[in-house]
Amino acid sequence: MSRDPGTDSYAAEARGITPRAFTRFRGMGRGWLALPIAALLLGVASERASAQTVRPVIVEHHGKKTRAKFELVNDGLVPLNVVIEPKSFDVSIDGDVDYRPLDPSVHLRLSAMSLRIPARQSRYVFYEASADSYPAWFVIPCTFSGMQRHQGLNVTVELPHTVYLVQDDPLRREDVKVHSAVYAASSARIYIEIENVSRCLGRVTSAEARGKDGKTAVASFPLLPHRIRRVMIPWDAAGVPTTLRLAVQDFTIEMPLGNASQVAGSADGK
Repeated sequence: MSRDPGTDSYAAEARGITPRAFTRFRGMGRGWLALPIAALLLGVASERASAQTVRPVIVEHHGKKTRAKFELVNDGLVPLNVVIEPKSFDVSIDGDVDYRPLDPSVHLRLSAMSLRIPARQSRYVFYEASADSYPAWFVIPCTFSGMQRHQGLNVTVELPHTVYLVQDDPLRREDVKVHSAVYAASSARIYIEIENVSRCLGRVTSAEARGKDGKTAVASFPLLPHRIRRVMIPWDAAGVPTTLRLAVQDFTIEMPLGNASQVAGSADGK
C-alpha cells in the first residue's frame, strides 16, 4: 500500500515543513553575483523550476516489496534531458539534508536512469524497491537540463522524489516525546523539540499552534527512528499562541506552550 503525504514539498519535508530542490547556474566567475543580479537570477530560478515538476514529491510505501512510479513533467517550450541518480540521505536535528550514496541495504530497480522529455509532455519512471530491514528511506533526485541559457549561464534544475518504506508496526503515543514547545515573542516563532524514541518511522501530519485569536501550522514532516527533530512554526496570527497540537497519524498530542523567556538557558527559543 502506498500513501502520498500530499502537502509536503521536498526542501520543506526535511526541515520539518521538506530533501532539497534547487536550480544551479553554471559559468559564473567568483565575485560576479552582485545583489541586483542575484535577485534577477532568483526570479529566473523560480520561473525555470515552475516549468518542471516531479510528482508525487514524497510517498510512503507499506509492504515488503514496493512497485510504484513517479511522473516527470516538462511544461516548458523546449525538450529537456533528465538524469536520475538515487541517493540515501540523512537529516540533521534542524532538518538539514545530506545526500550520500545509496545504502547497500536498499534494493532499487528503475525503468530508466535518463530520459528526454519533449516540450509540454511528461514521462513516467517505474521502480521496484525493497530493503534488508524496515523502515528505510531514500531519494531519487532528477536533474533537468537543456533549458535556454540565460545571460551566458547554463541552467539545471534538480527536483526529488522521496520514498519512505514503512514498517508494519505503527508509531505509538508513548514513542513520541516532546522535550520542549515554546513561543518566542521577539521573533514571533514557536520552537518545538520532539523525539521519536522507537525503531519505527512515523509522521507528524500537522503541527499547529493555537491562540485565542487565531492559529497557524506547518505541513507534515517525518519522525525518523531514534532521532530528535527541532521544528519552527512562524506565528502570523493575532494575539499570543497558548497551545500546541501535533497530529501524528493515529493519535494527537496537545500541550500548553511555554514562554521562551521563561525557559532556562534559552536564547530566544533557539
